[in-house]
Amino acid sequence: MTHIVQNRIGGALRDASDGATFEQRNPADRAQVVSVAPESTADDVADAVAAATDAAAAWKRTTPTQRAEILTKAGQALAARASQIAAEMTAEMGKPLADTTIEANRTPKNLALYAGEAYRLTGSTFPSDDTPLVYSVLDPVGVVGVITPWNFPLNLASRKVGPALAAGNTVVYKPSPFSPLMGNRLAEAFEEAGLPAGVLNVVHGLAAGAHLVNDARVGAVTFTGSNATGRKIHAAMSIGRRLQLELGGKNPVLVLADADLDAAAEIVARSSFGGLAGQACTGAGRVLVHESLHDALLERVVAKAGALVLGPGDRAGVTMGPLIADSARDVVHAAVEQAVAEGAVIVCGGAPSDGELAGGSFYPPTVLTGVQPGSALSRDEVFGPVIGFETFTDLDEAIVSANAVEYGLAAAVCTKDIATAQRCAAEIQAGMVRINRPTVGAAFNAPFGGVKQSGTGTHKEQLGPTVMDFYTVSRTVWLGS
Repeated sequence: MTHIVQNRIGGALRDASDGATFEQRNPADRAQVVSVAPESTADDVADAVAAATDAAAAWKRTTPTQRAEILTKAGQALAARASQIAAEMTAEMGKPLADTTIEANRTPKNLALYAGEAYRLTGSTFPSDDTPLVYSVLDPVGVVGVITPWNFPLNLASRKVGPALAAGNTVVYKPSPFSPLMGNRLAEAFEEAGLPAGVLNVVHGLAAGAHLVNDARVGAVTFTGSNATGRKIHAAMSIGRRLQLELGGKNPVLVLADADLDAAAEIVARSSFGGLAGQACTGAGRVLVHESLHDALLERVVAKAGALVLGPGDRAGVTMGPLIADSARDVVHAAVEQAVAEGAVIVCGGAPSDGELAGGSFYPPTVLTGVQPGSALSRDEVFGPVIGFETFTDLDEAIVSANAVEYGLAAAVCTKDIATAQRCAAEIQAGMVRINRPTVGAAFNAPFGGVKQSGTGTHKEQLGPTVMDFYTVSRTVWLGS
């Protein structure tokens, strides 16, 4: 079934003003067109921003209870159709049904928690020598531009749209062109919940994000995606407009000499492959293993890679889906070929899938060894199921190697020694360090984000104690007699 998706501007469904559209095909079967969406023009995006601007004053005046009730009802609407959404998500972007079901069921919980944040927008009072009262209050930023990726198309969008609305902002939301249907499913839930027209607007298309970022009426932009796009957005923003970037990573798994090998192999496999086929910003791209454990760990990781079942996400028993598009598969394969040219050795995988999977964008789990420090595979993000093994002789060397990249998103450390674990957590340059846990995953109540080129770092995403800071502006009031 092909779903026709439209823009949502000021409460009305609209095609692109020039009628242009684009298709998203099932990455597991390129013959199937899953969704057709408008290729929005600059005028379409401007209309969406105008609608959000017009709705801003009234939405700002709503009470915390009104905002919380709408977020709660939107979550309930999503929960009621979670099985349908999961199946559509699998068709549109490829994850196995087990993974999309988890996402479809988790997203309503995000909105329920953000509903509570509407009540927690508190200020402070301050002692003063010259006036009876000095206090601060939190105001919404205004219009927030939300630009999201396709790999967690519902969950990540809810983590941006939810707090923006809870704080009293209006939103112009641009979903990934690889998952336009999921963008509209989120908007539909808010419409069903009674969100006023113009508070949440949705525009689709390849160029819509640039138009949105370049509109000075948009007071804040939150983006999760590639570093290349993030750099363009960063360059386009000006003083007085705030920016939140969550970008890529080259995330290491450090396997120390005392590590439990079976547990480490499971951590590497979960970090590197999984149902999403390695297409996660927190996915591991490097294994830094003590030289004494290299062969034994390699054997175990290759066995786990071989046990994965590659195929369409709606097929029973499949544990790893396709890459998002043929272009992504080609980029991954080029990275593997470059690694081989630089001296790495393919142990398993290493070529696009053929046979019955040739009609989709499939690439098997791939493990390489003999990766040298400073080589492309040790340095550059590969957004796919590719892991490179590197060896070290002592902990100092491992930490230096872990930090010798431009990214700093996530890292995992496998060790039985708590003191060593604490040292790694303190010295590895990453926003998130996981001890004896995979690099992937997030907690409802913990900050999420990276350092260095993995994001702006000034505003952490996810649900930690500062989640609402990005969506609010502090105003200080001196109250005289």
